[in-house]
Amino acid sequence: MAVLRARRVGFWEGLRYRGDTSMLAWALHRITGLGIVFFVGTHVIFAFYLHSIGGSLSTAITATYESKPVQIFVYFCVLYHALCGIRMVIEDLFPALLRYRRELLWAQWLVFIPVFGLPAFLMILSLFPSTP
Repeated sequence: MAVLRARRVGFWEGLRYRGDTSMLAWALHRITGLGIVFFVGTHVIFAFYLHSIGGSLSTAITATYESKPVQIFVYFCVLYHALCGIRMVIEDLFPALLRYRRELLWAQWLVFIPVFGLPAFLMILSLFPSTP
């Protein structure tokens, strides 16, 4: 905090993004991890209430997080978080590959996009009823 005051950096200037793609990958990894924790926590708590107490609130919340948009979001979070974690493990196990950090990040996206895109597309298509 003293460093920020010594440079006279304002609050909004301190929040401005000045990193590269690795920083964005780091931030998205943390956000997807929080999304997974939130989903699992909500699932456990309301599954307990649904089975022990019952009630319309638990049923409504369960129906909400079992909806297709939430399932697509959870699928995004789990898949991105897993692939980013695998990339980090590879970088940790083979430090010589840190020179190719940007290429490994692109390889992660090249795996992520088709593996996420096709199931997400099919899940979105299932939202719309087909006409005979």
